Amino acid sequence: VQLQASGGGLVQAGGSLRLSCVASGRTFSSATVGWFRQPPGKERDFVAAITWNADRRYESDSVKGRFTISRDNSKNTVYLQMNNLKPEDTAVYYCAAQGGADATAPNYGYWGQGTLVTVSS
Repeated sequence: VQLQASGGGLVQAGGSLRLSCVASGRTFSSATVGWFRQPPGKERDFVAAITWNADRRYESDSVKGRFTISRDNSKNTVYLQMNNLKPEDTAVYYCAAQGGADATAPNYGYWGQGTLVTVSS
């Protein structure tokens, strides 16, 4: 599975962005997919995850109520809609596929290259 994340950019605080993660490979539609982010100089943290059939979704406390994860298996794509962005959301955002039993842990088999989100105050 190869993953391509896109949709990052520069946005003012309070604005919105939608990230996309497009995958190649048949196993994507049966895989849990997650989004993680790595702020400058910090470790990579969990943001959100979605199971293969979208019956379960997970969000970190820091983004709950502002970010929404969704997927379209017909397009091999997972989205991260980010609303009411804050400067502390500035980070490189990575998508990952084929998570383990704990979807919030970085135990994913495949990772994309990351897309930079910068939120100005």
